Amino acid sequence: MTRLSVNINKIATLRNARGGNNPDVVQVALDCERFGAQGITVHPRPDERHIRYKDVLDLKEVVKTEFNIEGYPDERFMGLIAKTQPAQVTLVPDGPDVVTSNQGWDTIENRDFLKEVIVNLKKIGVRISLFVDPNPDMIIGAQEVGADRVELYTERYANNYQTDRDGAVSDYVLAAGKAIQIGLGVNAGHDLDLDNLKFLKKSIPNLAEVSIGHALICDALYYGLENAIQMYRRQLE
Repeated sequence: MTRLSVNINKIATLRNARGGNNPDVVQVALDCERFGAQGITVHPRPDERHIRYKDVLDLKEVVKTEFNIEGYPDERFMGLIAKTQPAQVTLVPDGPDVVTSNQGWDTIENRDFLKEVIVNLKKIGVRISLFVDPNPDMIIGAQEVGADRVELYTERYANNYQTDRDGAVSDYVLAAGKAIQIGLGVNAGHDLDLDNLKFLKKSIPNLAEVSIGHALICDALYYGLENAIQMYRRQLE
């Protein structure tokens, strides 16, 4: 079964636009779980333009499903992980000025850095996933630095799905196959939606988890949050 983790960053963006606490990020996370989400994902950034570090601490107290925290492993992020000890940490190579994740790790060039970070994270006792492009060399590099999983960066798949879905998914199938072969779990995320999710799942049967935020929250504006989550769940079954 492929698990659906709902990224609630966009809920925090809406809240922050007006100040106050409407919508309530913590309550939305609880509702997502109640509506069928099998995990909650957040990506706190240094400028706290959506999820705030306090949100992460508050969510840790209430999330009952898998809590996944994404981010670049700077000193503050590592301290947050030590405090919250989530089920999973997804490391991304984003700098502080990046609007949204736009590339995966070069696990070869950053080998020493990632190895040290992952050693420290494993002392905390969390599962580590590395955000990577669908490149077998990067997959092998992720295994060599000690990651437990990779999260395949699916923007290119999503961009090409409508014109050539078989071609769009081919690199991801190869990358996922390599990951499974060398003992890594496979997650996926970025620009996945109700149009392209089912085919990705069909093409990668061993897909462990998808993290979806922007598209799911947009769909919730039309279908309602509960219906949207159930619709995404059905694409994965």
